[in-house]
Amino acid sequence: MADFFQPGVITTIHRLTSGGLDRLENDLERFAAFNPIGLVLPALYREFEHPAMRGICDELRHVRYLNRIVVAIGQATYDQYLHARSFFENFRTPVTALWMEDPRVAEIFQLLEANNLSAGAPGKGRTCWLSFGCLFAQGGIEVVTLHDCDIRNYSRELLARLVYPVAHPNLGFEFSKGFYARVSDTLHGRVTRLFFTPLVRVIQNMTPEIPYLRFLDSFRYALAGEFALQADLAQAIRIPSHWGLEVGVLAEVYRNVAPLRVCQVDIAENYEHKHQDLSAEDPEKGLRRMARDIATSLFRSIAQEGFTLTADHFRTMQIYYIRFAQDTIRRYHADAQLNGLAFDRHAEDTAVHSFAESLRDAAESFQQDPLGAPQIPNWNRVVAALPDVYPRLREISADMQVGASKPIVAPPIRATAADVATA
Repeated sequence: MADFFQPGVITTIHRLTSGGLDRLENDLERFAAFNPIGLVLPALYREFEHPAMRGICDELRHVRYLNRIVVAIGQATYDQYLHARSFFENFRTPVTALWMEDPRVAEIFQLLEANNLSAGAPGKGRTCWLSFGCLFAQGGIEVVTLHDCDIRNYSRELLARLVYPVAHPNLGFEFSKGFYARVSDTLHGRVTRLFFTPLVRVIQNMTPEIPYLRFLDSFRYALAGEFALQADLAQAIRIPSHWGLEVGVLAEVYRNVAPLRVCQVDIAENYEHKHQDLSAEDPEKGLRRMARDIATSLFRSIAQEGFTLTADHFRTMQIYYIRFAQDTIRRYHADAQLNGLAFDRHAEDTAVHSFAESLRDAAESFQQDPLGAPQIPNWNRVVAALPDVYPRLREISADMQVGASKPIVAPPIRATAADVATA
């Protein structure tokens, strides 16, 4: 049974009744007539080898209110790309299957580098950013939404609930973030439960009032990969290219949007997807790396709000975090006991100590280089610097549209030295 409590400084939209999908989709069809909606699906090829992707496609095939879908397919050979794009045949919505390894995509990134507009290293952030660009280049999109591609119990109700607050013409929201429970026979979501939320609260307790931290702590699942936003906001925000994508997006939303125009919405009774390995012994893999990237992104976004964390802050933070997170484990243990869930106390403690190592690594990295790698520039800036970037993306998108008369990837368009100099 859902509650109706409104925490923090943003609006929480709860799941107070069951069903209602037909009503939501009928409304969204009407809204889409003047607020066209585009969906971005960032995917690695390996996700097409698991049943979850087939289930997502089977659900999306019946959605009537989307104007366009861009599915970005990464880490794929050409043959693998062709196999992945076949999942989207016979959709009622036009689908652009963007092959991230296409030579013309590489040339876009090279052109950006030549003009000091780096899109960063390969990663989810860069993939989402380029997918947004493909939507904008084709025009006619007013609302952009995104969700992950490894959701094992996907229902199209998730998408409808996520996009509804932004697409609705009278609710006044510019950004919505999904939240949900992640429970099977045990509790999941370790990075959110045991790292991000405790860390935000630790920093809040150690520093003067920083409104940005209260904003972050208002989200029930700040690291959820599902969000929707107005297209003009999507064109104006910068994002990191690494695992700090979700924190980076929230930092940009905070800078650009009044909290009253931000909401979080309960999009699923339960949410089940693949679980990353902790990788306790390897800081470059799994949840260890994810936690480090998230913490680094958090530190930089706090600095952008005018507060600098010092070496003393970081020393205290690492000790305080472990104590705070261990108290959090006690809370979740009680939650699991009452609900009859398995709870491995040792595994939870191991995760906390691994996250503490990630926190130390992030603190050292931030102190050595507070600026770090630049965020990916927003699309407004890119278009101002490179006026021909949208025509290039339109051409690529036309060739990569599923069901197009030319389903084969066209030969790459080579950017000449003159092109780069002119741009």
